[in-house]
Amino acid sequence: MSEYTLFSPHTIRSVTVRNRIWVAPLCQYSVDREDGVPTDWHLVHLGSFARGGAGLVMTEATAVNPVGRISAEDTGIYTDEQRDAWSRIVDFIHGQGASAGIQLAHAGRKASVFREWGDDSGTRPIGAGGWATVAPSAVAFDGYDEPGALEKAGIDEVVADFARAARRSVEAGFDVLEIHAAHGYLVHQFLSPLSNRRGDEYGGSLANRARLLLEIVAAVRAEVGELVPLLVRFSATDYTDGGWDVAQTSTVAEWARDAGADLFDISSGGLVAGATIPIGPGYQVPFAAEVRRDADVEVSAVGLITEAVQADDIIRSGRADVVMMGREIMRDPHFPLRAAHELGVPIDYWPAQYRRARPR
Repeated sequence: MSEYTLFSPHTIRSVTVRNRIWVAPLCQYSVDREDGVPTDWHLVHLGSFARGGAGLVMTEATAVNPVGRISAEDTGIYTDEQRDAWSRIVDFIHGQGASAGIQLAHAGRKASVFREWGDDSGTRPIGAGGWATVAPSAVAFDGYDEPGALEKAGIDEVVADFARAARRSVEAGFDVLEIHAAHGYLVHQFLSPLSNRRGDEYGGSLANRARLLLEIVAAVRAEVGELVPLLVRFSATDYTDGGWDVAQTSTVAEWARDAGADLFDISSGGLVAGATIPIGPGYQVPFAAEVRRDADVEVSAVGLITEAVQADDIIRSGRADVVMMGREIMRDPHFPLRAAHELGVPIDYWPAQYRRARPR
């Protein structure tokens, strides 16, 4: 059993996060001008989690270049205007005592789609404001347009874009950076043999398929120095025969740790359509526990973690170092405050304006 609990602080490099309830990246598709600049929606959305007692508040998948956006309404961190808009949001998060994290992302072949609500669906044609997508190989996601296979120069530019995005993120005040290597987006596309059919140094063997991720980790670490925590989000499995799996995840997590990453955010799926996923409470926690054990790395667990006792048990049992929450914390942005009460943990970060509502 671990000596740690849900409300014990967690330190990575120079950053100490006040508790182990972290907000997972939650795509909002809410940029107004299709320019990647976060808005008041993002301020209120993310700020509510900080006010509600979360330890780390992570942004949605934030594109490192325009081609890497999932939709035209996604946020970015590839211009100074975006950086400055994020800075305002980070300042509010810090003002509530929480740490601020940003997920750096490139959607690859799953880019250029309509946002998930509205009359339109599927991929966004170029004539409707879409753009040509890129991937490790010219293999389309089911129902999407065929992407262009990246050449070496394009791969190098992607690595440079992640490093530049990391620099802007630090300038905006973010405490923690996360590289998105999950859910079927570009880095995951390179990792999985189902989407990576390359015959060069970026395809074939596991070491070759992991090369892009390791180059990104090394480039980001070199750009931001030794003090900034760096996370990687993995999908632990494609849920498909012959695809990416938890054993490969553990191996590459070790390599990424050696390249400069600190903690691994373990999710699953997203690479192929129609995979059978056995969803249930805490269904991805065993993946996190396995990676933690086999790779000897720190991990976060995510996936239908909805109750205070459940979350605390994940930490106490040593299956994960932190939990990331998505749907439950959207339903109740004050989940951490409520969880502290339910677990009988005294905390000193109830907002002063809300103290009259604190349970006695």
